[in-house]
Amino acid sequence: MPLDDHPDLQVPAHWLRPGMPAYETARRIWNGMHDRRPALIAPCGDPGQVSEALRHAARADLEITVRGGGHNVAGTAVADNTLMIDLSPMRTVTVDPVARTAQAGGGCLLADLDAATTPHGLACPAGVVSHTGLGGLTLGGGYGWLARTWGLTCDHLLAAEVVLADGSVVEATEDDHDDLLWALRGGGGNFGIVTRFTLRLRPVGPVHHHTGVYPLAAAQDVLAAYRDFAPRQPDALHTVGALKHAGTADWIPAKLHGRAALFLTAAWFGDPDEGPAHTDRFFDTTGPAATLVRRMSYAELQSLGDHGEPAGHRYFTKSCYPADLTPRTAAAFVTAAEEMPSPLSSIDFEYLRGAIDQLPDEDSAFPSRSAPYIFTASSQWTDPRQDAPNVAWPRRSIERLAPTCTGGAYVNYLHDEAPGRVLEIYGTDRHTRLAAVKKAYDPANLFRRNQNIEPTPS
Repeated sequence: MPLDDHPDLQVPAHWLRPGMPAYETARRIWNGMHDRRPALIAPCGDPGQVSEALRHAARADLEITVRGGGHNVAGTAVADNTLMIDLSPMRTVTVDPVARTAQAGGGCLLADLDAATTPHGLACPAGVVSHTGLGGLTLGGGYGWLARTWGLTCDHLLAAEVVLADGSVVEATEDDHDDLLWALRGGGGNFGIVTRFTLRLRPVGPVHHHTGVYPLAAAQDVLAAYRDFAPRQPDALHTVGALKHAGTADWIPAKLHGRAALFLTAAWFGDPDEGPAHTDRFFDTTGPAATLVRRMSYAELQSLGDHGEPAGHRYFTKSCYPADLTPRTAAAFVTAAEEMPSPLSSIDFEYLRGAIDQLPDEDSAFPSRSAPYIFTASSQWTDPRQDAPNVAWPRRSIERLAPTCTGGAYVNYLHDEAPGRVLEIYGTDRHTRLAAVKKAYDPANLFRRNQNIEPTPS
């Protein structure tokens, strides 16, 4: 409802509205596809300010959105004619190196968390782009480099300070509001507004990092070798792949510059001196066109992908969980690479399991924990006139793989989904439990501007 319909409402002076210079910056998010204009933006530095924003939205009859890092590909942080609750002022991270825990504000980026933890030789397993928001990543799961070694980000959520729909503030722990904590571990972000995450930390040291590049013509043979190698990796090794256009870095052969190619990268998280023994054999037997071998800090590793996903570009992503990397699946990967409409796009895949699959399934709301592989088709482009082909390509790529996939999808990569898709992804039992939590904490479905789980009917 337009704010002009409520002339008696007093808007806090520090809130932003159309016409203010800071409003234009604050409403922008990472995915440039989503050019939306909220009625108000409420920067919040503590839970009390979040509660105040919720009360104001109720009086003004405004729907709300919540911005943590603003990195969600579906653009759920911002919507037209709503009140955006902006958590970006909450970026403080406090580390207890003895207890190996961190408390991180709801607006933190992964870079904030890593900057605070890595000087202590510690890290919380998280995503692979440092300007990703911690909140959205955690609430939807949290794949990353350390996932096979230590598990998902949501697996490391020990407690959460949450502002509920009625403005009250609770601390969800294993002993108090444990049902809410369970839902926050991978159930998505529509149960309340998390203003502080308490996270378990893990030891990290220097990383042995080994990348090989292969011409697209060799990709199916190399993928067959990866299929044999990946399940036998020790949990301290994570080997990921991407089909994308090769850049012009010195180590990449000139004949591959600008052409679609297969990249495989292995990161070893044990003693770095032992890394070559775990990675060289695979690369030696698959004959890459070139390799790049480095030893780097975990913080360096976490920032490697930043330049490839700049804010303001247009993005559309679809994912699925192939049951196996069969020759048919590998052929579908290659076909998708050949059809990429933008040279900025990529097909990413990796073998999962390891520590991800070792946590009891009932301990978190995260679905598809036992999936062996994940496949992600990620479009990236800059020209709005090219929206149609770049949105169609990930959809087509996933549809082609559908017969070989488990039916799930990564929650953090969902867009506007068909009715019943969220139920399909979580499964009936888990979805029923999530809906019950939703009814207990948000019975009026205030938090619904995302991949929504509705409360159970009365």
